[in-house]
Amino acid sequence: MTKLQVDAQSPSRPARWMRRAVVLLLAWPLAGLADDYNFYSNWPTHITTSDGTDFGLAVLYQYDINRFYNDDGRFEDSSTNRRKYLGLFIRKPGLYDAIAQYDFQARQWADAFVRVRTSGFLGDDLGNVRLGYSKTPVGFEGVTSSSATTFMETALPTQAIWEGRRAGLDWAWIRPHWVINLGDYFWHKDFDGNNPGQTLAGRVAWVPINTLGHTLHLGVSASKETLDSSDDGSVPPSARLRARPEDGLSPVRLVDSGNLSYGKSIERQGFEALWIDGPWSVQGEYLQAQVDRYHGKPDFESSGYYVFTTWTLTGEARYYSDGNVADRRYNGRDLQAIRPTHPWGAVELALRYSELDLNDGAIIGGKEHDWTLGANWYIGEHLKLQANYIWAQSDRGNLQVNPRIFEMRAQVYF
Repeated sequence: MTKLQVDAQSPSRPARWMRRAVVLLLAWPLAGLADDYNFYSNWPTHITTSDGTDFGLAVLYQYDINRFYNDDGRFEDSSTNRRKYLGLFIRKPGLYDAIAQYDFQARQWADAFVRVRTSGFLGDDLGNVRLGYSKTPVGFEGVTSSSATTFMETALPTQAIWEGRRAGLDWAWIRPHWVINLGDYFWHKDFDGNNPGQTLAGRVAWVPINTLGHTLHLGVSASKETLDSSDDGSVPPSARLRARPEDGLSPVRLVDSGNLSYGKSIERQGFEALWIDGPWSVQGEYLQAQVDRYHGKPDFESSGYYVFTTWTLTGEARYYSDGNVADRRYNGRDLQAIRPTHPWGAVELALRYSELDLNDGAIIGGKEHDWTLGANWYIGEHLKLQANYIWAQSDRGNLQVNPRIFEMRAQVYF
């Protein structure tokens, strides 16, 4: 079931312990920095020991401004924090990495896992094994790091169909031209006590072109989420698919399947493609979901797709690593810095079209398609400014709302 509600409870005890540890780490002395230290490109947020072990802070802070027009008064302008991720990480390249990160804005866990690279322990590369809480693989845009997304919000079908994070065990086999992911997310609920059930998922990608600045990625993914009822069995399992009009601050959804009670399982499939050629790129994905129901309730099917193109005016290429588009800061395996070509950063323009259909039989969830124009300024390694303008077109029975949305974001990440 797609999780879109915010947990209003206070942070858990592990989150409080993590916050105290972060306060201690923030007390690192700066006196030992080299004379040639460049504050613009390298902040003292981690320590590397003599044996190569690296540990430090994992932070993502985003502040958003949303303005709505032509919306029939249904949306309210808003300016507030979008994400406040704060966590700790430790990694030893070629052997292991671990992270525990909490979002203090949504009051819920982000990534929290331990991953082991078999090549470092066995001598042969049999893949990477991860245990903990991480993103499920059906949804190319959804799996992309929240700090590395081209647009401020994911496309309509990603919002509705991507499952989000689950807790369990997964395995990844990564080669220059192949990526295979398999996961058994067996935890009865996620780390925040929501979404009871279990998910089996897999993803395969062929990467015939994979050099720095030049990539062709073609992939398929699938998952089956088995839904569970409430702990006492009084509330039957249910599913709900819906999406915001590619804004992140308004609670209004123009398309919504409503509560699909007596849900037995949700099967998801995705078909993804990415092409990078220097400063140009094209990315697209088709997603579909089927909700299997019982107690005489009709099954429900939905689908959608998006496609977008980007052009980096300053000449840099989007960075591809380990089967996905990565932060421009780091190589996903070894934490290598990727510095901008120009001292004042990189500037990128992007255009996306997305479409989602949540109508099936008697269930009128609505149809929507959006155009989004985006501009991104990557300032050094840790700062990013974004602006999006969205033309949304929706049709849900007799309700038609076509808002125009202007969004801006300031982001700090390391």
